[in-house]
Amino acid sequence: MAEATANGLGQHALHAAAPAAVARADVHQQHPIKLYLVVWAWLFILSTCSYLVDYFGLHGYLRWSLILIFMILKAGLIVAVFMHMAWERLALAYAIILPPILVLVFVTMMVFEADYTLFTRLAFFGAGP
Repeated sequence: MAEATANGLGQHALHAAAPAAVARADVHQQHPIKLYLVVWAWLFILSTCSYLVDYFGLHGYLRWSLILIFMILKAGLIVAVFMHMAWERLALAYAIILPPILVLVFVTMMVFEADYTLFTRLAFFGAGP
């Protein structure tokens, strides 16, 4: 009846250690409400800045770069605090954050490739009839 487990302990030792593991699993971390209020304030400020870009009538690359910067900052705050990514292991954070960054890199590469393709078509075939 004294079956050995993988770590060399009997069954009674495993059952004795189980309640301690359950007690530690029940404890969870709570963040102060001030953290969430500060994040909400920053989200409000960034949303206001994004709105002001349209209100002041900015155009061109300045407009789109500001809107994208504000959008990325707001998404980063939401992911970090409200989705608790700031307190996760680094491997999980890389698994969530790295793919969108790579998609942006590949989209940027496609934009440059499209401009190059258009340039070569115009250079070799002309502007058209």
